Amino acid sequence: MILHNRVNGKVLKEKIKASDEKRITLSFYKYVKLSDPQNFRDKLYHDYSHLGIFGRIYVAHEGINAQISVPAERYEEYEEYMSNSEELQGAHLNSAIEDDGKSFFKLKIQVRKKILADGLNDTSFDVTNKGVHLTAEDFNKLAEDPNTILLDMRNHYETEVGHFKNAICPDVDTFRESLPIIENMLEDKKDKNLLMYCTGGIRCEKASAYYKHKGFKNVFQLKGGIIEYARQVNEQGIENKFIGKNFVFDERLGERISDDVISHCHQCGKPCDDHTNCKNDGCHLLFIQCKECAEKYEGCCSEECVDIIHLPEEEQKKIRQGINKGRQVFKKGRSEKLTFKK
Repeated sequence: MILHNRVNGKVLKEKIKASDEKRITLSFYKYVKLSDPQNFRDKLYHDYSHLGIFGRIYVAHEGINAQISVPAERYEEYEEYMSNSEELQGAHLNSAIEDDGKSFFKLKIQVRKKILADGLNDTSFDVTNKGVHLTAEDFNKLAEDPNTILLDMRNHYETEVGHFKNAICPDVDTFRESLPIIENMLEDKKDKNLLMYCTGGIRCEKASAYYKHKGFKNVFQLKGGIIEYARQVNEQGIENKFIGKNFVFDERLGERISDDVISHCHQCGKPCDDHTNCKNDGCHLLFIQCKECAEKYEGCCSEECVDIIHLPEEEQKKIRQGINKGRQVFKKGRSEKLTFKK
C-alpha cells in the first residue's frame, strides 16, 4: 500500500465539497514515548486510510498530535481502534463545535523532531510535572479569583478573533516565542495563580510543566482547551466566558463560541472575524476578510495578487518559483498590504 496521498489537493478539495458524507472532526494529542516514530507513522497511515480518516498528524519520539475527520458511520469502529492501541489509548478526543464534515480533504502524517515546536530542551525539566487540569466550571471560578493571572497560550492571529475575558494575550507569531516573553512578564508574580488555556490543551500541557520548573507555584490549565470548554458550556449550561471565535487549524479556520465579533476586516476595517488564505498560491497570506472585500478582491489580499491570479497558470508558476510558503500560512496577518491589520 502507498503510504502517502498521490492525488492533486485541489481535486480532493472539490470532491469533499461535493460530498454529502457525514464526518466528525476531532483533535487529540498524547505524550507517549515512541521508539520508532517512522514505523508508527506508517502503520497509522495504513490503519487510518482503511478507516477513511482524513487529517493532519504529527508524530515524534515524544508522541502524537492530531487533527482529523472520521466518517460518522465508522466512529464507533475508530473509538475501538483507539482503545485497543497501546500508544493511543487514553487520549482525550476533542469534538469540533461547528462541524460541516469538510475540515480536511486528505490524510497527511509527518514525522517530526517534536509534535509541538516549543524550542525547549525537554531533558532540562520534568515534562510530566504538569499543571492542574480544570473543568470549564472550575476554570470559570478560578478565573474570577483576584489572585489569578489568566493567560492565552496561542498566537496573535488566534487571539485576535477570540479569547477569554480579561486574558493576557501576548502578541506573538509562535508558541516558542511566547514562553520566554511570558516568563519575563510574570517574573515577579510567581506566587499568583497562573491559569492557562489554548485551543485543545497541548500547548498548556508543555507550558505548565515548563513554568513549574521556572518557579511558578500555582499552575493550572484548561483541560481539553477551548474546544472542550465550549462543549461543557453547551451541555451543562455553564456561563460562557469566551468571546468570539476559536481559531482552528483546518479548512474551517474557526468555530464560533459566542456571537461577539471582536476583530475587523483587514482590508476595509468593518467588524469581521472570518479568516481566509489569499487565493494567490504564491502568497497564501492568512488574513481576515469580509464578504464584500472577498468579492472585490476575488479572495485575494491585494490588487497585486488579484492581477497575478488572472495570469496564465504557467506565468503564475514562474512568479512563485522558489517560494515555499508551507506552514507559513499560519504566521501571517501582519503584511503591509493590509490596511487594517492588528
